[in-house]
Amino acid sequence: MNEFEFKRNELLAIKVIKGLASRNMTGYYAPSREEALRIALELIPEGSSVTMGGGESVHAIGLPDALKQGDYNFIDRDDYKDKRAAMLAAYDADVFLSSANAMTEDGVLINIDGNANRVSAIAQGPKKVVFVVGMNKVCDDVDGAMKRARNVAAPINVQRFGLNTPCSKTGSCVDCKSPDTICCQFLMTRYSRHEGRIHVILVNDTLGF
Repeated sequence: MNEFEFKRNELLAIKVIKGLASRNMTGYYAPSREEALRIALELIPEGSSVTMGGGESVHAIGLPDALKQGDYNFIDRDDYKDKRAAMLAAYDADVFLSSANAMTEDGVLINIDGNANRVSAIAQGPKKVVFVVGMNKVCDDVDGAMKRARNVAAPINVQRFGLNTPCSKTGSCVDCKSPDTICCQFLMTRYSRHEGRIHVILVNDTLGF
C-alpha cells in the first residue's frame, strides 16, 4: 500500500465511523495491526469469557494469542471435541470476536455463513461483539458489499476449506444450492438496538478475504 492509498483509507475510515455511530455502533480507526490489537484488548476487560467464529482478520492482528496469554477465559473451539458445545458457549460469552465479509461506507455490515453459528452470535447472545475489519472490505453500498461477500469472500473461503462448490471452480458466485455451500445464511447488520454492544475496529491494512 502506498502513502496515497493509506491516506485515502484514513479519510474513508472517518466516514465509516460516522456511519457506524448513526447506527448505534462504535467505530475505531487503527493505522496498523499493532494498534488494532491494542484497541481490541482495551475493549475486552480481563476475566472476560471470549470466543470467536473463525475470522482470519482477528488472527492477523494476533488477538487470539494475546487472549490465551492473558487473564481471559478464551473459548477456543479447536480445543473442543464437541464443536457444537463450543458454538453454543458463544451465545453466553462476554465478548464475541469476528470480522465481516464486507461493509459499506455508511456502516452496514454484511456477513454470510454456512453453519450460522457466527451470524447468529453477531445478531444475538454475547454481551459485546468486536469486529476487526481491514479497509479492503469497505464497499460503496449494500449492493457492492453483498457482491463482495458472494464473489470475493465466499470463493476464497471455499477454496480455503477445500469445499466442492461451483464458485471453487469458477471463482465467482452462481447462486448455487450445493451441499457444500457456505452461503446458507445472510446477515445484514444495519443498526444495533443495544448501545455499546457492537464495536468495529477499522484497520488500515489488507486483512482477511
